[in-house]
Amino acid sequence: ILSLKESILRDQFIMGSRTYSFTNKCAQTKKVYCTFIYRMKNTISIVFLILFFGLISSCSDDKPSDEPFALPPVGIKLDTLATGFVQPWGLEFVDDKVLITEKSGILYAWDGTSLTKINGLPTFVNLGQGGLLDVCKHPRFDSNRLIYFCGSTGTMSAASTTLYRAKLNGSELTAVEKLFQAIPQNNSGAHFGSRIVFDAEEKVYLSLGDRGSMNTAQQLENHNGCVIRLNDDGSVPSDNPFVNKAGAQPEIWTYGHRNVQGMAVHPVTGDIWTHEHGPRGGDEVNILEKGANYGWPLASFGIDYNGDTITTDTFVAGTVLPRYYWVPSIAPCGMTFYASDSIPQWKGNIFIGALAGKHVNRLVLNQNTVLEEERLLQNRARFRAVKQGPDGYLYILSEQPGMLMRFRPE
Repeated sequence: ILSLKESILRDQFIMGSRTYSFTNKCAQTKKVYCTFIYRMKNTISIVFLILFFGLISSCSDDKPSDEPFALPPVGIKLDTLATGFVQPWGLEFVDDKVLITEKSGILYAWDGTSLTKINGLPTFVNLGQGGLLDVCKHPRFDSNRLIYFCGSTGTMSAASTTLYRAKLNGSELTAVEKLFQAIPQNNSGAHFGSRIVFDAEEKVYLSLGDRGSMNTAQQLENHNGCVIRLNDDGSVPSDNPFVNKAGAQPEIWTYGHRNVQGMAVHPVTGDIWTHEHGPRGGDEVNILEKGANYGWPLASFGIDYNGDTITTDTFVAGTVLPRYYWVPSIAPCGMTFYASDSIPQWKGNIFIGALAGKHVNRLVLNQNTVLEEERLLQNRARFRAVKQGPDGYLYILSEQPGMLMRFRPE
């Protein structure tokens, strides 16, 4: 029962093969359900469960909507390239193919016409928001064939985010190495992160969520709520900010995050930009600064899922203010800078997927300031990942329904 309550508070639960998601308009209903479930934990009945699932169906995000799908902007074509994915999460481009992860633990390569399953993956634990998550190639992939991938590993009672690398040879992974596993491991299904990027020095960055234990994001003795920085072989760089701090985890680059599921390198400045999920409101866009504290949960623009106040502060001295934030939440996921001339009016913009918001978010920048946003493909799907392809087009991965799509000039 407590697990059911927790899943509702995370805005989503799964019954059979169907995933139900709450809208903001259902917040009060959600609070009533959670209170009732908790009080009924010793006497809950089959009758109540039937009524409960029926009521939630009427409050679900994935019921048919009266709102039409938003069309692509004038002069831009949307192609649907592949369909039928089940909870896809990450994508990367190698050898004129697109690598796509599914949370259940499957890695595919799409060659433009068909999908090939990649063999040799380690076992991932499909726990709540965990499972096989992101995938990213090494900057020198063409010569070393190395790809990096991450997700939750361990057991259902003790899991955490883990980073691997391996060589990709055709449809096989070889020389699989575990480079890092976050501590602590626990049975929570919440907030695993995880995105992977490389900087110009070939340092690898991995984002980690707070695992639903918000106060631990301020504690350097664990990896919760941080972004870590490693050498490409998994060793710790000597210039990491907390290498010589007693009790701190040396991999930590930044901390005080809630759940970073978008990370991208600015194509001009080399700065690493991230976005993270707020609670109910307060999703953030940030630029990473060495050793910085991003404030969660000391400061937030959101409130708890049950309506309670987490903090009255939107800023606390010694922490970093977000560059942009959303209230209400859009549930951002995936992030890329568009740097191609193929669609010139989009050059220099940030693109972000939105899960609860069900759109692709376009942020227009002036240097490090967000000037405006546009919401593309509204109500079409839950968008999980977005990335510029080597052809200069913009690729998008969605769930509910699970599709690979592409923006290109018409």
